[in-house]
Amino acid sequence: MKSTDIRTLGDLKKSGYQPRSVKQELRDNLIAKLQAKEDVFPGIYGYEETVIPDLQRAILSMHHINLLGLRGQAKTRIARLMVDLLDEYIPVVEGSELNDDPLEPLSIYAKNLIAEKGDATPVAWLHRSDRYTEKLATPDVSVADLIGDADPIKAATLKLPYSDERVIHFGLIPRSHRGIFVINELPDLQARIQVSLFNILQEGDIQIRGFKVRLPLDIQFVFTANPEDYTNRGSIVTPLKDRIDSQIITHYPKSIEIGKRITKQEARIKPEQKGMVVSNEIIHDLVEQVAVEARGSEFVDAKSGVSARLTIAAYESLVSAAERRALINGEKKTYVRIADFLAAVPALTGKVELVYEGEQEGAGIVAEKLMGKAIRTLFLNYFPDPDKQKKKKNIPNPYKEVQDWFGAGNTVDVLNDASDKDYHKALEQVPGLRNIVTFLHPNEDTDTTWFLMEFCLHGLAEHSLISRNRVTAGTQFKDLLSSMFTMPSFGGDDDEDEEEKPRRRR
Repeated sequence: MKSTDIRTLGDLKKSGYQPRSVKQELRDNLIAKLQAKEDVFPGIYGYEETVIPDLQRAILSMHHINLLGLRGQAKTRIARLMVDLLDEYIPVVEGSELNDDPLEPLSIYAKNLIAEKGDATPVAWLHRSDRYTEKLATPDVSVADLIGDADPIKAATLKLPYSDERVIHFGLIPRSHRGIFVINELPDLQARIQVSLFNILQEGDIQIRGFKVRLPLDIQFVFTANPEDYTNRGSIVTPLKDRIDSQIITHYPKSIEIGKRITKQEARIKPEQKGMVVSNEIIHDLVEQVAVEARGSEFVDAKSGVSARLTIAAYESLVSAAERRALINGEKKTYVRIADFLAAVPALTGKVELVYEGEQEGAGIVAEKLMGKAIRTLFLNYFPDPDKQKKKKNIPNPYKEVQDWFGAGNTVDVLNDASDKDYHKALEQVPGLRNIVTFLHPNEDTDTTWFLMEFCLHGLAEHSLISRNRVTAGTQFKDLLSSMFTMPSFGGDDDEDEEEKPRRRR
């Protein structure tokens, strides 16, 4: 007989069932997983030697937990994964609001039912997914929302006086009895509401206004907080902070490889997009490098952080840009381009918090500068450093032929929505460009070679060997000197230039 087939209190007693606290349950199941060498928090990358060991120690210690870190550091995801450490099913008194344990009833409803029916008391089974409650802290959250209050409608319906315990409407926390309760962005919770949590965390009970009732709740609390919130929007009151047993500090991926794994896992790429758009590791590296550049940029507020959502959204936008181009040109398959990467500007502009200097530049221009820096950084992984080549007088400059061609007044327009044929034709105009790529990367396939040719042009522009200018439908490459007198630089604003021109008097 399976445990979930048990339907009465009498049968539950015969089965040998013994109540366990939720923290003991989490601890026992974690121990079993560790001994079995199972992955306790699957899909969480980059925390294997830092956050996850701290979290496991906190669970083994049966602590309440605060996950402290900047936005986009998987805090909520970690909290949700703790559900997998709960038993699959637990017995509850059927119909009870507080998930009462049949052997340790808590609510007046469960106590009265057991007193009336004894061993015939009906028992239901609660799945672990129903034992997780999450609340986002907002300024409008009240004590009644979290703890509970007297319900006048219930009193009138049941014809009970307000002194009767049965008129209580329990809040989210009592309803999370025997489960995990998560409060996201704890500092946003008003101080007077935080005070209501003192007793629950320390003594494990609640007191509801106007009633002499103490409920010894059994709850695993998990909080999340952003350190910037302590100064900007609110703070965790000191006595509450003192009652949270373990504060675990999260962080951003420490390498591009870890960032790539996260982005690939989280990006919502449709099956039809996967069939149409062919990607490569260089483009993945570029997307992750943008986040690295943003976290170190003088235009971006470092205290606010740069969420992993930036790279996820940027990659999704990049793939969609390639898909759109293929659809416009009637192509069944297309290969990613640097132009697709640069088209992901809208995915960046809302994901970074700018300082004053960044606001002056403008979000779009800052995003383009960050992308340019990412190209400049990764260019050196695939091509010789142009700055070092200038100093080596006895060694031929591999970029000389390309530079000379542009120096003769030639230009190349690489349009965002160009068909494969037009894209290839544009790149083939530049003499010596293909030779650079095939010499350095002789084993790459044809599509990757085209990609590296475009990458090379952008890299040379970032190192100021040629000029790169934004045009309405794409990018134009030309000689650096001539561009100073003819067009605004890449990332400039044509509209601003026109506004600055004096108006002709009529």
